[in-house]
Amino acid sequence: MAEKTPSPNATEKLRSEILDGTFSPGERLTEIALAERYSVGRGSIRSALVELRAEGLVDIEANRGAMVRRISLEEAIEVAEARQVLEALLAARAAHSDDSGAKQSLLEIVEEMGDAVAAKDNARYSALNRALHGRIWEIGGHRVGHDLVTNLRNRSAHHQYRLAVMPGRSEESLQQHSAIVDAIVAGDAEGASESMSRHLDSVIEVLSQWSELGAR
Repeated sequence: MAEKTPSPNATEKLRSEILDGTFSPGERLTEIALAERYSVGRGSIRSALVELRAEGLVDIEANRGAMVRRISLEEAIEVAEARQVLEALLAARAAHSDDSGAKQSLLEIVEEMGDAVAAKDNARYSALNRALHGRIWEIGGHRVGHDLVTNLRNRSAHHQYRLAVMPGRSEESLQQHSAIVDAIVAGDAEGASESMSRHLDSVIEVLSQWSELGAR
């Protein structure tokens, strides 16, 4: 039987649904069900699972198949620590950018984040949070750093969503992101780097508290 042509790419669709929580940590990922879901052949699904395993999003076990990878709090903390270094660099580089249009787009995202906080729409806020960080990485123009931090962020997506729905967290996070963007728009590389580092410090602090409390 001829292989169905994936459209759009099955890897992108599965990655997106893992990141947005459609598939939860520990959930089984069966080739047949995914092939039907995305209207592709099983070969495309096998390739997608292998690629997402390399990204740290999927576990594949002999005789058990694939599942969404569970990320421990300890690993999530290490991910945030690594992100802190990379994102401080990317924020500083974004501040050096002379693309005023790109910088304006950051202000627009922050405004939308404020609307989401006011509406108590945590899912929307979480999505905008990802979009803002991704846009900063793009403006930073550091291809290797962009690739590395994208992989790191995706690995800890589940814990990031837990942070977004934590009472009071969105308001605090919004202030932190506003400070980052204000520094980038002003061309203040040092301020952008420091603001980003403080933001990730707060993420690490919350994750560490959860770990100490034995949160699962």
